Amino acid sequence: MYDVFSLPEIKFPDGFLWGAATAGHQIEGDNVHSQCWAGELAGGFRETSGKACNHYEMYRDDVALIRELGHQAYRMSIEWCRIEPTEGCFDEKAMEHYLDELRLLKQQGTYVLVTLHHGSHPQWFDERGAFQRIENLGCFERYLEYLAPKIAPYVDNWHTLNEPNGAWPISREMDTARTNKIKFHARAYRLVKSYSDAPVSYSHCFMQYMPKRHYNAYDNLITNVKDFLQHETWFHAIRTGELLSLYGNAESVPEVKGSVDYWGVNAYTRHMVDARIAPGDAPRFKHKELKMIAKDFYLEEMYPEGMTANLERLTDKPVYITENGCACDDDRFRIVYIALYLSAIREAIDLGVDVRGYFYWSFMDNYEWSSFLPRFGLVHVDFETFERTPKPSAYFYRDVIAQNGVTPELISRYLSELPTLSRRDRGASPAKMKVSE
Repeated sequence: MYDVFSLPEIKFPDGFLWGAATAGHQIEGDNVHSQCWAGELAGGFRETSGKACNHYEMYRDDVALIRELGHQAYRMSIEWCRIEPTEGCFDEKAMEHYLDELRLLKQQGTYVLVTLHHGSHPQWFDERGAFQRIENLGCFERYLEYLAPKIAPYVDNWHTLNEPNGAWPISREMDTARTNKIKFHARAYRLVKSYSDAPVSYSHCFMQYMPKRHYNAYDNLITNVKDFLQHETWFHAIRTGELLSLYGNAESVPEVKGSVDYWGVNAYTRHMVDARIAPGDAPRFKHKELKMIAKDFYLEEMYPEGMTANLERLTDKPVYITENGCACDDDRFRIVYIALYLSAIREAIDLGVDVRGYFYWSFMDNYEWSSFLPRFGLVHVDFETFERTPKPSAYFYRDVIAQNGVTPELISRYLSELPTLSRRDRGASPAKMKVSE
């Protein structure tokens, strides 16, 4: 744990953009034409998404709540599986639904970042092989040609794909998918730019890999391989147009070069690497485990210095933090997490990184792909009644936005002591936490 009360005042540059992020499949509910829905029904997950947060029906209330909580920006995804549930057949009613949501956001002055693919796509696209087959690029193009000109008047910022660089195992199949996704992204970038002057990027999953044994040659070797596959292949491709692979010759794709206007960064924590454990993934140090929810969860660690270290690699273009957040049952941990990671981002700015905005993940508790247990939200959701209740962290973040930074006084307004995982505090009720409205 870190002493959050020792943080000095943190101020961000004028014009810094503040908001929160969500993903359609995780909040909308009844996304029945997606490959995720089919996988949930067939995969024996602990929980299925069902109605999720029922956002598809309650989006007007949620848009209003975004404004009430002081957010300047909102990142959302549009579900391809709703717009084109059957190959080649577009649903005009679904299209109008998203246009109405976008209009409402713009009418209240919210800066809108739209993600075109966030983890889910039509089941028919999946049955065709999805990103595993480059021949499917035409399907994505057809969809974007339909969608992009319609939503362009309401979009301030675009993401083509969310975390296409994902933390994949080393295999020929995954290498092919990764290379194809770089090409999908580049084609989508060029297509969107033909309809919009707004900036375009993708969301880079920026896990920091660290060797279990810091001076061990084998641990460092596997760490570097993992970093190369997940991070450097993408950065190199976009900076040079050259696609590198473990399983084939380098390929020059000029369309890829320069296909981001900024770096979009999703950053949470680090992954430990042990060359003696296949496939190299190691448990984190015992003293760094933070069991903040009632299950083992790979993001349960606070390691803000990893954020600074990662951002130092991105000095060639502006940067937006498009996801960063904490899953916890005791909301006080979320306040600590936000303050620490904002401090780390400020450190990166001082080191010369042009960070221009921050989107907290997530605006509301949601379906975390296989379970409702990890609660990342600033807003509590009752998954039976769908009632929304802002947590103390939501008001803390509102005040951070209002003063464009964090002060010791603000932290003390919301925290009287550091949270602990001792039995007496485990699962503390959000309703009993300190809050100032």
